[in-house]
Amino acid sequence: MCAMAIFGIVGLILFELIMRSRLSIAKFGISFFFTQAWDPVTGAFGALPFIYGTLVSSFLGLLIAVPLAIGVAIFLTEMCPQFLRGPLAFLTELLAAIPSVVYGLWAVFVLVPILRTDVNPLLARVFGWTGFFGGPNYGIGMLAAGVILAIMILPVISSLTREVMISVPHSQREAVLALGATRWEMIRMGVLRNARIGIVGSIILGLGRALGETMAVTMVIGNRPEIARSLFAPGYSMASVIANEFSEASDDLYLSALVEIGLALFLVTIVVNALARVLVWAVTRGAPARVA
Repeated sequence: MCAMAIFGIVGLILFELIMRSRLSIAKFGISFFFTQAWDPVTGAFGALPFIYGTLVSSFLGLLIAVPLAIGVAIFLTEMCPQFLRGPLAFLTELLAAIPSVVYGLWAVFVLVPILRTDVNPLLARVFGWTGFFGGPNYGIGMLAAGVILAIMILPVISSLTREVMISVPHSQREAVLALGATRWEMIRMGVLRNARIGIVGSIILGLGRALGETMAVTMVIGNRPEIARSLFAPGYSMASVIANEFSEASDDLYLSALVEIGLALFLVTIVVNALARVLVWAVTRGAPARVA
């Protein structure tokens, strides 16, 4: 009964979101997700800028976090001295316990000035020809949101990647080394190759965390419902628009449109997290228990 209660709660959440968004679904249909207009005054609502902002900031966060997280996992699992392994693993996982609003405050007072004065001008000079690093340099924008998301999802990806790598049998490592492989070749062919499905699962789980992040992203993304090619430009995410405008919804259609955005975000997050769990389970299901 306790286990079924969890499914009941999820079902009730889904039911309530569907019921509350019926007005928007009936008026806009599927075009709601392909329209850029967001004008509460005229009653024109479209979720495309928020979907774009959510996807761009999340994938940018993954692009930054995945190499760092896998590097941390490899070091802690295969190279780190025993006396450092515990403290470093604890400090890495401690990042996941920091409240989102604290990340946002740190980003506003530390990250955004660094991006505005040092990082963004350098990127504009080197990669400005791509069109992704041009335009006004406010500091806040898609790039800032991507960087703060990368920091927030790094411990999630790193800890799960470590668990998946630990589950690879030691006989795989010994067999590769016995064939004359170097230490890095052993890690690349004996460990990472066998753990790749679980690593992909941990990355997707990190994506699920990034998609639903609200407070920190709201504080640095700029909150402008526009689609721009430049990563310096402000944007808007699905979670941010709900947090910012839900209390300001002045009519039923406005409220229904916000709830429909929440419904889409809920469904996407559930699917992404379920897929990630399945991939991680596919690798770790036969792993023996270990003592930390």
